[in-house]
Amino acid sequence: MDTNVILHARFAPNGAVVEMSERPDGLTPQAWFDFLSDKAGDVYQTLAGGRGVFRLTREELAALKQAAVPAAA
Repeated sequence: MDTNVILHARFAPNGAVVEMSERPDGLTPQAWFDFLSDKAGDVYQTLAGGRGVFRLTREELAALKQAAVPAAA
């Protein structure tokens, strides 16, 4: 059974992403949020107070992290 993971996003008043959990090395919070929004936007939930969450399984998160960061050349 896959364990669910909740990835938290926090936004600045101007809408920019300032914090994003489970972020791979080399990606800014905004880049990680944009990637997740494109690939897993259907599991995003907007919350009050400039926050939001993505709800994924550990397996889904691992696959997304791998796809987000290109292999080193």
